[in-house]
Amino acid sequence: MSATPDTIIGIDLGTTYSLVAVPGPGGPRVLRDANGDARVPSVVTLREVAGAGIQAEVGWAARGGIVRTAGATVHSVKRLIGRSMADVQAELPFLAYPVRSGPRDTLQVELVGRAFTPQELSAFVLRALRERATQALGHDVRRAVITVPAYFDDVQRQATRQAAELAGLEVARIINEPTAAALAYGIGLRTAGRGRPHTAVVYDLGGGTFDVSILRIEGDVFEVLATAGDTHLGGDDFDLLLMRRLASADATASALDAADPLIRAALREAAEAAKVRLSDADATDVELRLPGSGVLQMRVSRAELEALCNPLVDRTLAHCDAALRDADLTTADLDEVVLVGGSTRMPLVRRRVEQHFGRRPYTALNPDEVVALGAAMQAAVLSGGSSDLLLLDVTPLSLGIETMGGAVGKLILRNTTIPCRAVENFTTFVDGQTAILVSVLQGERELAADCRELARFELRGIPPMPAGIPKVEVEFLIDANGILNVSARELRSGRSAGVQVLPTRGLTDDEVRQIVAEGDRHARTDALAHRLIDLCNQVDFDTQKAVQMLDRHGDRLVPAERARIEREMSSLRSLAADARRDPQSVDPDALHRALTDFGHGTLRLAEIGIQAALADATK
Repeated sequence: MSATPDTIIGIDLGTTYSLVAVPGPGGPRVLRDANGDARVPSVVTLREVAGAGIQAEVGWAARGGIVRTAGATVHSVKRLIGRSMADVQAELPFLAYPVRSGPRDTLQVELVGRAFTPQELSAFVLRALRERATQALGHDVRRAVITVPAYFDDVQRQATRQAAELAGLEVARIINEPTAAALAYGIGLRTAGRGRPHTAVVYDLGGGTFDVSILRIEGDVFEVLATAGDTHLGGDDFDLLLMRRLASADATASALDAADPLIRAALREAAEAAKVRLSDADATDVELRLPGSGVLQMRVSRAELEALCNPLVDRTLAHCDAALRDADLTTADLDEVVLVGGSTRMPLVRRRVEQHFGRRPYTALNPDEVVALGAAMQAAVLSGGSSDLLLLDVTPLSLGIETMGGAVGKLILRNTTIPCRAVENFTTFVDGQTAILVSVLQGERELAADCRELARFELRGIPPMPAGIPKVEVEFLIDANGILNVSARELRSGRSAGVQVLPTRGLTDDEVRQIVAEGDRHARTDALAHRLIDLCNQVDFDTQKAVQMLDRHGDRLVPAERARIEREMSSLRSLAADARRDPQSVDPDALHRALTDFGHGTLRLAEIGIQAALADATK
């Protein structure tokens, strides 16, 4: 691997799919797999491998076995990151994997006999994206711009940074998803010769979250005027509504109440597939065998799905109106409506958005890829490749401290442009008080009990004075990543305390370092095990294709040639089975050679198949 300048990549860490893009002289580009697909399903399957510990499978392979490996496979983990058990109670019955409370009000997912935090599980996806970029660029990748929903709070942003650190990535910048989309949209405007000032609304409906941002784009300046949204509203919620509908049919009436993860996984997969089909069809049939619950057979119409989902779309449009009010604009002031996120492919969403804003949405950009492209554009700026671009983002929620009586003293209001700084003076209410507890809050309510506590720290050593005499200066500073730093100083004595706010809910720095150290210790064995998994999957694919070709065209081979292929196929499958059962017993290089030899040995069979296909096409 050659030494090259430090490349910064752009990552869209999504609920359903994640993508990675890289900057380049011709503009940013997303990185694709061998099939030309840029998407990496945000799905992780874990398994205990003898002698090699716990191994992870990420992406399409994990997604393909989501029902078969229910209970060992996680999806939609982005909806758990930085959340507490109270935050996710409503959707726990729909998850095919167990979730429990952990230390400091965190969440933990129980898989293969141990507990994983959402940060650790997200790190598996980030590591897969990093590996894709490393292979494409030919050198190791260590830095990234990562996007998050605009309405992610400080806890969720910090948790995302921790996940990146566990994946071996330094976060060069965190930017909001709709802002990243606007960057790509703005470049598209200039490319199309429409570089005049624009006011645009970015409607971002992804797999698990919804954001809306109002932006002013003028030349190379991208200014966010307002943002609103919901970190628990997305395509998953549409799926859950359809799951309820499917579960109410016939023998599956109590399926969602059952603890069987296979039932939940099968229902979720069927619901998502039906939703996708209904984007093109007026109706679709669902037929699904549920373990212990008989056969589910049902016909679902697009009208029925839209009736279920309309209230959710109503909620997104209410957020749009709130953002417009905050920006002091109306729909008539907008030049464009930009759709982002895979869920915007639903005809219902496009129709309702067009009706609400009175104009046809802009859909020239691929809604799956636009956020990653925008992240790569910001990466180009940070690496010095595009110095003219100026991004002015905002903080989504108000920030303050708890004051006497449980009220909230707000220092930074929502939709304030970041980076930003705010300072306010406070005092004591008790004679002789020598310490002050600073509780950092986030939210729009006026009482501390109704807001979210991000962190707390103490300012100690204040000389005892009568109440009201000490002057405590509290400073809030939000950096370009949206990360909050808070400091407090008693002006008369000079006593001070300052910390970067570490969430009360989440991993500690020591825990992050411990997990990283464990990963470093097992890096070699993990890499070998990962390679074996990939090779075994390729064995399954190649031998299955060979079986199909033998069934169709095996009679055109001489008996000895067919017997040789079947013998080599059996030997290859046996070697892959040994690798799965005991990875230490199989040399990955030997398995790779056997796989290559098998490919060479089936070339004639493949040629026969191609000739037959051409003949059929000619007829």
